[in-house]
Amino acid sequence: MTTDAFLADCRARLAFDLLSNTWNAVALWALRDGPGRPVELRGRIGGVSSEVLTETLRRPQVNGPAARRAYPGSPPRVEYRPTPLGRTLPAPIDAFGAWAFAHGDEVMAAQEAFTDHA
Repeated sequence: MTTDAFLADCRARLAFDLLSNTWNAVALWALRDGPGRPVELRGRIGGVSSEVLTETLRRPQVNGPAARRAYPGSPPRVEYRPTPLGRTLPAPIDAFGAWAFAHGDEVMAAQEAFTDHA
């Protein structure tokens, strides 16, 4: 018997793909308190370059959790904000973060053991 549960277009895979990039969940988490300009978001996140952040914020725009708003003027100003869909993501991201906090040492130990025996 075959199952269609994890076909390429199934909803679970779409959701995992949305959050699988290293920075996607972090950027969406940074938007949980509301809109932010790129420089503000970099401050909330830390350790991400401007280029990577810009690329990262495009993915949630394409998939729906974030929106970009450009303001006229000189210099141009851009702001990113969570959409109604994006406001549903902090709870699952928080749950995954809690799992990582609880089991991160185990994951790092497994990685170290694998590297030692590879």
